Amino acid sequence: MFPSRAFLRVRSVLLAIFIILTLTWSYSRWRSYPLTEQAQSIQTHQETVSSSRHTEGHIQFWRQFQPLLTAHEPKCEPPLRLGSAPSIRFEQSNPEDRPELLDMLPFDVDTMKNAHSGFVDAINTNPPQLNYTRNTRGLVSTAGGSYLPVLVISLRMLRRTGSKLPVEVFLADEGEYEEHICEVVLPSLNARCVLLSEILDAVPGDMRVEKYQFKLLAMLFSSFEEILFLDADAFPLHSPEMLFVNGPFPSTNMVTWPDFWASTVSSYYYEIASQPYPENAVRQSSESGEVLISKKTHMKTLLLSTYYNMWGPDFYYPLLSQGAAGEGDKETFVAAAMTLQEPYYQVSEPICAIGHGTQGGLAGSAMVQFDPIEDYALTLKGEWRVHGSKAPAPRAFFIHANFPKFNPATVFDKQAVNPAFADDGSYTRAWTIPNEVIKAFGTDVEKRFWEEILWTACELEDKFSTWKNKKGICKGVTNYWNAMFGIGHAR
Repeated sequence: MFPSRAFLRVRSVLLAIFIILTLTWSYSRWRSYPLTEQAQSIQTHQETVSSSRHTEGHIQFWRQFQPLLTAHEPKCEPPLRLGSAPSIRFEQSNPEDRPELLDMLPFDVDTMKNAHSGFVDAINTNPPQLNYTRNTRGLVSTAGGSYLPVLVISLRMLRRTGSKLPVEVFLADEGEYEEHICEVVLPSLNARCVLLSEILDAVPGDMRVEKYQFKLLAMLFSSFEEILFLDADAFPLHSPEMLFVNGPFPSTNMVTWPDFWASTVSSYYYEIASQPYPENAVRQSSESGEVLISKKTHMKTLLLSTYYNMWGPDFYYPLLSQGAAGEGDKETFVAAAMTLQEPYYQVSEPICAIGHGTQGGLAGSAMVQFDPIEDYALTLKGEWRVHGSKAPAPRAFFIHANFPKFNPATVFDKQAVNPAFADDGSYTRAWTIPNEVIKAFGTDVEKRFWEEILWTACELEDKFSTWKNKKGICKGVTNYWNAMFGIGHAR
């Protein structure tokens, strides 16, 4: 006996519904399943296309800019050093005490002046255009070698603040590219590696680029319109997204932070840059571990700062610092902005060293920089703590753990400053003074920092190329952690 026609219809409808539900379920699984081979392929392809476009754009820029730098090389004898300027704290400086510790022949001054004015004229009339994605913000840093573990720790501290900013990490060349770090660890922190050599080597030329010039090149070749540059050993205590939309940045589009010292710019620089020699004014020198800048509005400042750095070691570094502490790229940002009359804001709250006490005094191993938003609010009211105002200090915003580097493989080695050891060789907390600054953090920042040092030491002990022949990295940090913070930890 054959099934009735009604039964066959019902069976067909049920079969069709089953097939539709199965296909819908399979499709939804395919769409929602993270990083399937197909999804990985599509994502990788899109990232490769985007990266290639940026690289080609940067190469086009460098193809125009590199000859401009070369054409305006200072072809003369560099300034003769007669000594080194003393490193005098800004608060203790005397406006009338202006060291002049360089000597230049008038012919050499004129040669440099002509080269400088030629470069400035060129970027004012027909500047090469920077390549970036409009309306984007991100963090930029340079690393490689022994700095890569330090950078990972800093990025993990960044993510503790809740920041979602993308990060671009610039490496010199393929020799610094570490596959696991660049393809697994950094992407997990919303960061990616960029090879400077892919851009620089695409344009032939005799210009030699050294590592101390990489900071400016990283800023030029970043894909973001607005960038926060941080040294590999610097990290924020609060989400830095707010700095782009509040305080001085929306109106000035460039924010810098101070160093300990008064500026020691040579009078020769002002003559070469065709700028008036400032009268009885001393400003704070700059510390370039943190720079906030818009590539859209301050393109020329970046170009001139790059010029100062490319011809820096022999010419502009001594002209801008005269051998005072930290001579290098740090003064080039403000000098370029002032010469081009582009606005900037330098945080007035003095930088603060933190460390622990020893018989010799403070064993300083990090520097604290303060919130530009709160600092700006004070200065708008005429409250300048650096000039004696008793207003409450702005909150701490960045820690630059610069000396020594808190690399888990080397931090326990005997050095000029030993952050983990007391005078008697026992373990100690690294950051205990000044007490009022440490207390004002509001949380145990050092403990969090060592938590990330511990994670990096133990989870990545066999991953960094500079750690290949080192043993006991995880054990060393674990022993310190247990002694200082108690047995057990979250890894």
